[in-house]
Order: sequence, then structure tokens, then C-alpha cells
Amino acid sequence: MSTAHHLMDLAANGDIGGLVTGVVPSWGPFGALGKTAKTVIDVVMAGVISALLGRAALGAYNIKIGEGQNDIAQVSRGKKEVGGSLIGAFVVASLGTIFTIVYGMGI
Repeated sequence: MSTAHHLMDLAANGDIGGLVTGVVPSWGPFGALGKTAKTVIDVVMAGVISALLGRAALGAYNIKIGEGQNDIAQVSRGKKEVGGSLIGAFVVASLGTIFTIVYGMGI
């Protein structure tokens, strides 16, 4: 079975959470959500983190090109892209933990 067919089977069964283990929150306060809702949240979080890491790679490329051309503005823009993207990826990856802690403090 090809990788594409395997991913389609996982998505159809709602079991993509097993594939995206590093991003999946612990679902403490969201235990009442259905399996489909959890899968959608898992996929959205993984997609956002992938996009942010891609933007960080683009920022690193801008830094490298700017250094080669001695273009301080491009290097500065690349540093801002890398920093902002990595901070965003960290925040999105830790949302499940943050929600669980805040929910636990409220109980």
C-alpha cells in the first residue's frame, strides 16, 4: 500500500492523530469533543506548524542571500521571519498544554 493510500485510510478512519503525535494535545478539557473534531484540530495544528516552519526556512534563506550580497535589510527581514515563525510554531504546539493548565486552574 502506498503512503498516499495509507494516509487516506487514516484520515477516513479518523485516526490521523496517531500519525501526528508530536502536535496532538492531551485533550484534558476537550475530552468531550468527538473523534472527528479532535482529528480536525490535530490536522489544523500540524498544518499551521508546517507552514510556520516553512516560513522559518524561507527566512533563513533570506539571511543567507542577504549575507552574500551584503544587504543588511534582507538579513534583518530574514531574522524577523525566522524569529516570528519559530515563536508562532512554539505557541501553536503548546496550545493544548496551555488550555489544559488553564482549565485545571479553573477547577
